[in-house]
Amino acid sequence: MGRTLVHMTNWAQFETEAPDLAKAVATRFEAHKHHVLATLRKDGSPRVSGTEVEFHDGALLLGSMVGARKVQDLQRDPRYSLHSNPGHHTMEGGDAKISGHAREIRGERKQQIVDRYPDEIPEADVFELDLDEVVHTTVDGEHLYVDLWRPGAGVTRFTK
Repeated sequence: MGRTLVHMTNWAQFETEAPDLAKAVATRFEAHKHHVLATLRKDGSPRVSGTEVEFHDGALLLGSMVGARKVQDLQRDPRYSLHSNPGHHTMEGGDAKISGHAREIRGERKQQIVDRYPDEIPEADVFELDLDEVVHTTVDGEHLYVDLWRPGAGVTRFTK
């Protein structure tokens, strides 16, 4: 059973609270088309799936073929983790991870989103990805930097 959330933070709120981090993370997700999504199966074990995401009108969106396993997982339990495609043997631009809860979009808003991609999937299940945590990891020659953001808590940097 999915959990009901009292407070949900969307991409626009993240951009407002942490604009520099949001820009860096968006750049990572826009650098490549395919990323890795983790969801939870019926038995609670993890499932990883390839996926694409889009930024649209202040929202981070995930679309999928109707009825895909990842869709069934998110409809049952909305928790997810999303990992950006790290590129080819480099940490240029960093590594981005987002965790949160997915909300299925239906009705007119869903149709408007699907209509934006007429050459892709004519029908799709669409989710807005709310954010519970965002992590951006970068390296320079000597240090590893981990920037962690949570709603209302600002950005915390860890250096290793």
